[in-house]
Amino acid sequence: MKNIYFDYAATTPIDPTVLKEMNFYFTKEFGNAGSLHFFGQKAITALDLSREKIAKFIGADFKEIIFTSGATESNNLALRGIFLKFKKINPEITPKIIISSIEHESILETARYLENYGAKVIYLKVNKYGFIDLKQFKKELDKSTILVSIMYANNEIGTIEPIKEISQIILNFKKEHNLNYPFFHTDASQAFQFLDCNVLNLGIDLMTLSSHKIYGPKGIGALYIKKEIQNYIEPQITGGGQEFNLRSGTENIASIAGFSKAIELAFNLRQKEFKRIYDLRNYFWKKIKLILKDIKLNQELNFKNTLPNILNIYFPGKNSSELITKFDLAGIAVSSGSACKARSPEPSHVLLSCGYSKDRAVQSLRFSFGKFTKKQDIDKALSLIKIIKL
Repeated sequence: MKNIYFDYAATTPIDPTVLKEMNFYFTKEFGNAGSLHFFGQKAITALDLSREKIAKFIGADFKEIIFTSGATESNNLALRGIFLKFKKINPEITPKIIISSIEHESILETARYLENYGAKVIYLKVNKYGFIDLKQFKKELDKSTILVSIMYANNEIGTIEPIKEISQIILNFKKEHNLNYPFFHTDASQAFQFLDCNVLNLGIDLMTLSSHKIYGPKGIGALYIKKEIQNYIEPQITGGGQEFNLRSGTENIASIAGFSKAIELAFNLRQKEFKRIYDLRNYFWKKIKLILKDIKLNQELNFKNTLPNILNIYFPGKNSSELITKFDLAGIAVSSGSACKARSPEPSHVLLSCGYSKDRAVQSLRFSFGKFTKKQDIDKALSLIKIIKL
């Protein structure tokens, strides 16, 4: 039996075109980009071309793309890097960092860590659909704020935050008070394949991108850092000075090349895939609701405000861990939320922040669809759900 994969928000299978691109650098042009000989020159050429390609697709400059090991490292570099550089220059000041209460764990845990070293962290509340309270945000914004980090789109309920509106509020605040700070970072790991990620359009200073969310390899990502603020960031990995002295370490050329190819493919398919997957998701919701009449949504399905690939469903009276097992035995892969916390017994912090009860949070599943999801997969899953004893 072919297993049905409905967990694309956790990770995506690598696209065959991406894999082909990578294999060339694993086997043929495998040199170290720091070497001066022929193999090194080929490697640094591949590195430069990949950086140029990614920069083009997000409206950035070549030197504004910093390659990392993935979204977690990018988020850490953004938060730790800005905080530590500020504290080095201004040890007497207590800096404020503003984030949302539904951020990915790599933001939340980093912010909590920095609290131990003198950061004042504000966790913005969200409404039942996961949207931040802009009134609270404006109220919290003051001259001690050095960084705002709000995710572009949520990985559990698909909420698309008003990034442009937030950036405009920050810009107006900085102009009014003649300040360099605060800087604005967004984690766009879930957003790139569906949403406009042009950094000029968004008005952001830093943006996290992840390869394995867009059919590229795991272990590679990037942090866009606006060139005007790069001197305000303390490197977190030091060594040979790679990545413009912001992230040392021998460059993973094969994965970088694969990442850039995945970026290109996702960009070119963005509009087409948004509509196709949106229709598949809504079809699945309409049909599963006929089978399981008491289930409810933990999100909006609005075309404008929610990612098209995510469904977060409440199964009253059914424990999510038991449900995942039953679905898995039937050949359907789903999750209860972020893969980073999948083995934790704690309920989803995202659903709790949206105001749902602990019982509802532990009785909910996330279904997420992707490039290789077909209507026949949906229909097959629905037929299996009819016979699973939930």
